[in-house]
Amino acid sequence: MHLTGRLQALPLVVALLSCATTPSTSTSTAPPKKKPPALPVSIEPRLAVPTALTPTHPPTLLRGAKVMTAAGPIFARGHVLLVDGRIAEVGDGDGTAPAGAVVVDVTGKVVTPGLIDTHSHMGVYPSPSTESNADGNEVGSPRTPEVWSEHGFWPQDASLPRALQKGITTIQVLPGSANLIGGRSSTFKLGRVGDASSTSARALRFPGAPQGLKMACGQNPKRVYGEKGGRPSTRMGNIFAQRAAFQEATEYRRRWQKYRRDLAAWQERHPPRLDSFAVDPAPHNDEKDAGKDEKNDVADDPPDPPARDLGLETLADVIDGKILVHNHCYRADEMNLMLDVANEFGFKIRSFHHAVEAYKLADRLAREGVAVSTWVDWWGFKMESYDGVRENAALVHAAGGRAIMHSDSDVEVRQLNQEAAKAWAAGRRIGVSLTENDVLRWVTANPAWALGVDQQTGTLEAGKMGDVVVWSGPVFSTYSKPELVYVDGALAFDAAVGKETDIDIGTTVLPLPALKGASPKAVSP
Repeated sequence: MHLTGRLQALPLVVALLSCATTPSTSTSTAPPKKKPPALPVSIEPRLAVPTALTPTHPPTLLRGAKVMTAAGPIFARGHVLLVDGRIAEVGDGDGTAPAGAVVVDVTGKVVTPGLIDTHSHMGVYPSPSTESNADGNEVGSPRTPEVWSEHGFWPQDASLPRALQKGITTIQVLPGSANLIGGRSSTFKLGRVGDASSTSARALRFPGAPQGLKMACGQNPKRVYGEKGGRPSTRMGNIFAQRAAFQEATEYRRRWQKYRRDLAAWQERHPPRLDSFAVDPAPHNDEKDAGKDEKNDVADDPPDPPARDLGLETLADVIDGKILVHNHCYRADEMNLMLDVANEFGFKIRSFHHAVEAYKLADRLAREGVAVSTWVDWWGFKMESYDGVRENAALVHAAGGRAIMHSDSDVEVRQLNQEAAKAWAAGRRIGVSLTENDVLRWVTANPAWALGVDQQTGTLEAGKMGDVVVWSGPVFSTYSKPELVYVDGALAFDAAVGKETDIDIGTTVLPLPALKGASPKAVSP
């Protein structure tokens, strides 16, 4: 779907060439040559991709804490060095502070990567919760791949800084689950919440993160549209509509593939004539040549592109692996069906969300590389959730799959470490062997993989983004809470500067812009 920069510039080259030829001395009034039409633009939107924060703060050395990397090593007394927005060093002992560094003594604390929530509706269902603020479901059609959660995301949602205060540094914001295909999701970093740039959803986007596609199975789509007397109204209708959508996308994709082949062939026949900028001494008979040239131009115009369809464009990008599928699905039979649909049309499901029956097909999920974003004890609130078990995540892990704890809630997101702890305890009760590192990965490394950002964040390793949380005690304890949160190496939250707040009782959200300075705990090296 991309046209190279050289080819996009071709109309300009052709125009310049037509101006560079030697003017004729003939008095002929022959019509001017017809210029080839401008080449079509790429069907992919040219987006301003946000970049990482420009570091304006000094290097920071955290020393003395238990450092849990989520990459395997755990240092009983370790250090993390943040330089230019990234992790420069992680290791045992106190480390060495570079010149001008802020050194923070975190002895007795626990340091982990920032937590990541793969399933959030903050911003599209923001606080305060009102009908006028509800922008998560475009219910005009059961298939709306053309809409983006980013375009309904309110970056001043008071829930966002509250999540940051609880150690959440990255979230995926999805459309809701009323539709079979709800639209594109976006991944956001919370470190910019409270900055002047937080008035722009695009400014909060995780740099380079692929978009996702929210899909849904089961009760929600068939209820929403069945109650309107429309389709789908059954699970049969759900699967038919999914298959029909991807069949249309497959045909759309083929039309664009054919167009690109035809365009490449046309370009081979019409290479840029850069040498024609030189003066051509050969005589011309414009009156004689005009008709022939015009005839040739008409007979060999560049091919016309197919009509652009924003929804099918999204699904074509899913087939090409550019957009990652996140599928709301509770029952094991429906997860199997959706895997069959994905295999039929050649795309991958990145993660099943909620997936309370994932334990029933854990082997297949592990074999096909599909993550499971789930809860511990959300069950029984509708029929398709009745077979949920607390041991779900542990059983997925035991089968070799990627277990993830997600929230689907602006409240639960503030307890993601405790969700992981509950799932660990449930697994231990049935004899599933799990380490601290395994469980930490359920809220760090595994969700980073599901969102396609695992090369940038999710573990404490040199070169990755400086997304770090300092906890007051053991990370999985009910009594522990974040004391310091760094995003892109910058201090984004410090519990010592201002106490936690809650707009639900009429107080104001913590003014994060005031937290840009060094921590009061900082001491000179």
